Amino acid sequence: MARRRRASASPLSRTALGRLRETVNDFTTRSPSRFAILVFGSLIVLFTFLFSLPAASASRTWTPLADAFFTAMSTICVTGLSTVNMATHWSLFGDILVVLGVQIGAVGVLTLASILGMVISRRLGLRAKLVAASDSNPLRVHHGPVAEGQAVRLGDIGSLLLTVVVSLLVIEAGLAVLLFARMLLDGIAAGEAALHSIYYSAMAFTNTGFTPNELGLERFGNDTWFLGILLVGVFLGSIGFPVIFALKRHLTRPRQWSLHVKLTLATTLILLVVGAVGIVALEFNNPKTFGTMNAGDTVFQSIFLSMMARSGGFSTIDISELNGSSHLVLDMLMFVGGGSASTAGGIKVTTLAVLVLAAFAEARGRQEISAFGRRVPSDVIRVAISVFFWAATIVAVSCILLMQITHEPLDRVLFDVISGFGTVGLSTGLTDELPDAGKYVLALTMFMGRVGTVTLAAAVASTSNGRLYRHPEERPIVG
Repeated sequence: MARRRRASASPLSRTALGRLRETVNDFTTRSPSRFAILVFGSLIVLFTFLFSLPAASASRTWTPLADAFFTAMSTICVTGLSTVNMATHWSLFGDILVVLGVQIGAVGVLTLASILGMVISRRLGLRAKLVAASDSNPLRVHHGPVAEGQAVRLGDIGSLLLTVVVSLLVIEAGLAVLLFARMLLDGIAAGEAALHSIYYSAMAFTNTGFTPNELGLERFGNDTWFLGILLVGVFLGSIGFPVIFALKRHLTRPRQWSLHVKLTLATTLILLVVGAVGIVALEFNNPKTFGTMNAGDTVFQSIFLSMMARSGGFSTIDISELNGSSHLVLDMLMFVGGGSASTAGGIKVTTLAVLVLAAFAEARGRQEISAFGRRVPSDVIRVAISVFFWAATIVAVSCILLMQITHEPLDRVLFDVISGFGTVGLSTGLTDELPDAGKYVLALTMFMGRVGTVTLAAAVASTSNGRLYRHPEERPIVG
């Protein structure tokens, strides 16, 4: 009798399990953006609990909820802002949580889910490809045919996922080896050098910016070798996995690079140079920052800060000592951020490039927007405008709330808010002084900066063909 009951229950259980699996698959396919928010939120709740445990702190005491929540948010969103001293507050277990969290946040939950599915089932089905595709490019339409003009075609998603895993392991391992060798030459003990090199390499490639040293990068402030390695790591992490994938395939054949790759690299280099020139021009006579350096060190440190302001988060100087004009330059760099589907934040360099191209095309009276011999479709322009608008709205609302909570001046609040939204990690010192209410506001700003604009772009793209009719046209006066 018992065998009959188990036999009759087994098919029912398998049916229920199959229905649950089908429901989850259908939800992730129909709305990857909502699935991403759900998984991100779940991870933040989990890491908040783990960071609050006594085992995660060096003092073996419970970490306050606001600090644990803020650290979890900053880690999963690969931001780098902190309300506690990251070098002294956390135990080894806490440091492991930080490194693990930034790896998850850098790859992206949808990409990670697809990778795990591919490892378990040893194949990548159509649904998994669609989910991963939406993580690599929010412009993909989830209902109907996928446009062939994508930076990464649907058939290449499996190769892209492999590139994500390989590049993450290889680049971080290479950075760790170089940093370890440099630390040994600086006289740092082998054990400490090994742990810190792994920590720094993870923070560099993921564009997070946490440091395991109590004094931060001050110990390596004049070490161009060490800083140069971090600079390379941040640059590789900021250009995006689709660009790395394209360079791997066509490194010596630039003509075969997609428009996305060309726009990403060109805009990244332009912003790097323009940012460095602006910093030199505004800070060369500031004795508290670059005023006491020679010409060579000034140029290098300006390039380093220009790159870090795009999302890296490392700094060799006290950000609060910069001139107000320099803060504004860094605000703009942080707001733009890095490349799409990268470990960097911000509105992304391709969004800026599309908006600039649209502005120049309008000024010249051209109907089409083009670059590098390719035409940019109108739906891309629409999404770029939406991303810019909602990003500016998020920053504005967060500034208003934090100014009301802290009563701090706008320039100070604006800098840390944009740093949080752009997942950069630079701070004027305001984040350390925030009350609990301010910590929650800034933490939510980091969350929206990491997933909000991408989710909006996906929603706009997925509804672009939703209507079967058109309203009558009428032209309001603008400008």
